[in-house]
Amino acid sequence: MDYLHRHFKMRADPSTTLEGAKSVVVVALSYRQHSAPQTEGEATARGRVAMYAWGDDYHDVIGTKLTELVERMRAELAEPFAARVCVDTAPILERELAAAAGIGWIGKNTLVLHHEIGSYFFLGAVVTTLELAPDEPLADHCGTCTACLDACPTQAFPKPYEMDASRCISYLTIEHRGDISKAFQKMMGDWVFGCDICQEVCPYNRDAPTTREPRFAIRPPGPQPALDDVLGWSADDYREQLHGSAMTRAKLDMLQRNARIALDNATGR
Repeated sequence: MDYLHRHFKMRADPSTTLEGAKSVVVVALSYRQHSAPQTEGEATARGRVAMYAWGDDYHDVIGTKLTELVERMRAELAEPFAARVCVDTAPILERELAAAAGIGWIGKNTLVLHHEIGSYFFLGAVVTTLELAPDEPLADHCGTCTACLDACPTQAFPKPYEMDASRCISYLTIEHRGDISKAFQKMMGDWVFGCDICQEVCPYNRDAPTTREPRFAIRPPGPQPALDDVLGWSADDYREQLHGSAMTRAKLDMLQRNARIALDNATGR
C-alpha cells in the first residue's frame, strides 16, 4: 500500500504531527464479539465481514473517547499542553507506538497482540506536548507458533513478522481498486469485506474477553450479509445500509465485485 510509504520520516517522528510533541499516549479498545449468528441450513448465499466492521465506525467511537480523555487531562493537570487525537487520521506508526507503549507486541501476522486480550482491538493515540514517563514494552510471546502463517489462504506472509499486502484478503477486498486476479479469487472464499483468519486461529484470541463497548454491537448489514442483497444495492442503498459503518472504506463497486466473487465461490462457478 503506497500510502504507507509516503512521508515515512514524518510517520516515524510524531513531533511532525504536533509541534513540540514530547509524548504519545496509546490506547487499545477491544471490538471482540461473540460468534456471528449461525446461518447454516438456509438457502441464502452469504458473505463474511471482518469483525471490526460489525458495529459502528471505530474512527467515530475512539475519536470521541480520546477527545473526552484529553478534556479530562486538561481538567486534572495544571500544566497547559497541546494535544492531537489520532485514529488513522495522522501519519504516525500506530503499531510501533503501541508496541513501544506496552500495549502488546507485534506478532508474526504483523498485528499487535496481547497475552490476555488477544488482537481484536483498535488502536488510538494522543500526541501531546506533555512530557510523560514511558511504559515498558512487552516481550514477544509468539514463540514457535505459526498458526497464523499456516492458515492464510493466500500465503500473504512470506516469513514471520512480514506481510505481502498485495496478497492479503483484507487488502484485496478493501483497498484494491479494479479487478482482482483470478489466482486469488478462489482463495478469498466468502469474504466480502476484510478477513479475520489469522486472528481466528491465534491462541491468544481463544479466550480473549468480549468488548464492553455498546457501539460495537452488531448492526446492519451484519457479519454475514446476503450476497444477492449486496449485488442489488443502488448508490442510495449503499449509503443507507452503511451510514456510520467502517465498511464505507470500500466503495459500492468494490463490495459488489467482492460479492460476485463470493457468490461464484459459493456456487462452484
